[in-house]
Amino acid sequence: MGRDRYNLSIAVFVLLLKGDELCMLRRSNTGWMDGCFSLPAGGLEKGETLSTAAARELKEETGVDAIPSELALVHTMHVWTENRSWIGHYFICREWSGVPFLAEPDKHAEVSWKKMSDLPEETIPYVRQAIEAINADESYSEYGWD
Repeated sequence: MGRDRYNLSIAVFVLLLKGDELCMLRRSNTGWMDGCFSLPAGGLEKGETLSTAAARELKEETGVDAIPSELALVHTMHVWTENRSWIGHYFICREWSGVPFLAEPDKHAEVSWKKMSDLPEETIPYVRQAIEAINADESYSEYGWD
């Protein structure tokens, strides 16, 4: 009898850093967490590596280009939300080309630089937890498992 392997959705998040500030996007018109701040993020697609997916999502959402091999994986989070689990991988990007802008205005209302040590109150809770863990040099955390 074979094992029944558990399949997880994989998400990537990018902390685009300029000194002690990071680029955050305010969600809008999506029907989920609208008005809240998040990071450039999205799902891993078939045939992609994590770093390639992170660079792609960064480009799709902010218009900036990053080299996947220069992104640094700094945190992994196992999340339970909306009755399912998924894994989020958080990458830091310190070198890029271009100027961040609202590349997906149908999903975001604002792009702005926020201090990593003083996140907006409206930050998505698991994004806040990941950033706080990164600030504390923690490479792994879990969210939503009660």
